[in-house]
Amino acid sequence: MAKLTEDERLFRKIEDKVKRAIFDYGLINDGDRILVGLSGGKDSLALVDLLGRRSKIYCPRFEVVVAHIVMTNIPYCSDREYLRSCAEEHDLPFIVHETSFDPSTDTRKSPCFLCSWTRRKALFEIAKAHKCNKIALGHHQDDILETLLMNLTHQGAFGTMPPRLRMDKFDMEIIRPMCLVHEADLMELAQVRGYRKQVK
Repeated sequence: MAKLTEDERLFRKIEDKVKRAIFDYGLINDGDRILVGLSGGKDSLALVDLLGRRSKIYCPRFEVVVAHIVMTNIPYCSDREYLRSCAEEHDLPFIVHETSFDPSTDTRKSPCFLCSWTRRKALFEIAKAHKCNKIALGHHQDDILETLLMNLTHQGAFGTMPPRLRMDKFDMEIIRPMCLVHEADLMELAQVRGYRKQVK
């Protein structure tokens, strides 16, 4: 039996944590069609890699659709062809969706909040249009712990982002398959896989 390289060992380590999250939290079931929002950051690129590979294992049997949202009123330039190639490496359909927001519609909210809200709304719309029943987000364990600490510090409430969240209003579930993965491992994976940084 061939010995695993350090790079292969890292990927296997991360894959094992994703597999554990999928089964421990019931994140993915047979017949699921899952939308992944690909921003181009290391976390979303890793999520496409991990779910793309996992979808070929057929246990459980599920499909993945990749979407890249372009906010036309934000000065951010992404390499769409590179992002497309990352999806096509795993034979995943790739969708580009353009949208925008008007910050003058709600001056009580920051432009960052409105941009994030608009992107999230677009993800639900794309998921519905492409018959997806789940949206996978690239939050890792560090994100979840930081959210917990922020809620305790600023709101005095014990709450964070759950691995699985049912959105009855949209008839959709949000899942976080990398909820057990450390950010340090994803940073190392980004170097190993040569993920390209997108231009801001």
